[in-house]
Amino acid sequence: MAAAAATTVASQLPHFVGLRRAGPSKAEMFSHSAVHFRLDQSSKASRAVVAMAGSGKFFVGGNWKCNGSKESISKLVSDLNAATLESDVDVVVAPPFIYIEQVKNSLTDRIEVSAQNVWIGKGGAFTGEISAEQLLDIGCKWVILGHSERRHIIGEDDQFIGKKAAYALSQNLKVIACIGELLEEREAGKTFDVCFKQMKAFADSITNWQDVVIAYEPVWAIGTGKVATPQQAQEVHAAVRDWLKTNISPEVASATRIIYGGSVNGGNCAELAKQEDIDGFLVGGASLKGPEFATIINSVTSKKVAA
Repeated sequence: MAAAAATTVASQLPHFVGLRRAGPSKAEMFSHSAVHFRLDQSSKASRAVVAMAGSGKFFVGGNWKCNGSKESISKLVSDLNAATLESDVDVVVAPPFIYIEQVKNSLTDRIEVSAQNVWIGKGGAFTGEISAEQLLDIGCKWVILGHSERRHIIGEDDQFIGKKAAYALSQNLKVIACIGELLEEREAGKTFDVCFKQMKAFADSITNWQDVVIAYEPVWAIGTGKVATPQQAQEVHAAVRDWLKTNISPEVASATRIIYGGSVNGGNCAELAKQEDIDGFLVGGASLKGPEFATIINSVTSKKVAA
């Protein structure tokens, strides 16, 4: 049902419908006008060389979720070790907790390892949880926080996720901070409202953005086979960068990578990568296939060629 609804929305709505609520304030109108101005400019620029709006290095993460076995992960790691990867990309993979050490001990140093979750503070009597200190102890450098499956299935709220991010960063664990709207929120014109609210919860807790990557993942596109059009993704990414510029600083807006997630695969990554505010990807199912994940990593070349 969700996939069918997503198909209907994607096929019937213009590129930018579903992003705004009615009656924006003057400040919002100014912000949205700035986004449209940037989109017009990037459209003209695309005839020459496609560039990144931000100054950060292209970033591709693979979220393996609750998938894999010792055998299948060994094969995946072998494929990744054998792959030829572009040098100017930061690459991270996030295995299930129990396989992190296996992956860390066998994967090329070219690719860093992330966890998929972490506890909100120091370890202790918290059954089933894993602390930032424990992740660092086994060589884990990153953690994914705020993923829609944690928000909407497990029930984590914005403030809890923001506090998790703050503690992880305080321990020098880098954070992939996820945001994104549900299908009904997009249909109601609340995409910006939802994403900005989630961003504010991170901003209320985070003081240093140097080790933060933001992942925009429209929930209606995760695992459904539906992907936001490059233009839909670009507009939200540009709006998030403008939000950072207004609410944090121009320097943070420029330096922070904003990556896209939601049914990214080897067939659609190049067109998405051409968008100037898409600084990489957070990949789900396709990251479980070594050769396809390598193709997505290497889509950084789309930033360097004529559109």
